[in-house]
Amino acid sequence: MIDMLEAYFDSRHRDSKLLIRYADQLGNRAVFKRLGFLISTFFGGEREIVDACCARLSAGNAKLDPKLPAYRLVSTWRLWVPAGFSKETAR
Repeated sequence: MIDMLEAYFDSRHRDSKLLIRYADQLGNRAVFKRLGFLISTFFGGEREIVDACCARLSAGNAKLDPKLPAYRLVSTWRLWVPAGFSKETAR
């Protein structure tokens, strides 16, 4: 996912508003928790997308990866993150 986001941000086709519109169409607010967390962690300069994700957070908590056990809650994003996940280990 991080490699895909990096390619997207480097692309001449990037469109922040369209990305948020597509995420809205999914109808699953956990997408905004995951997207916002990853972008704020790895691509800090993308405030427009991060702010749009923050505005769309739902009340409950979700997992970054639903298939992995996660014991660390990143409360800003209401997101459970797997043990050992960090900027250094994600790539």
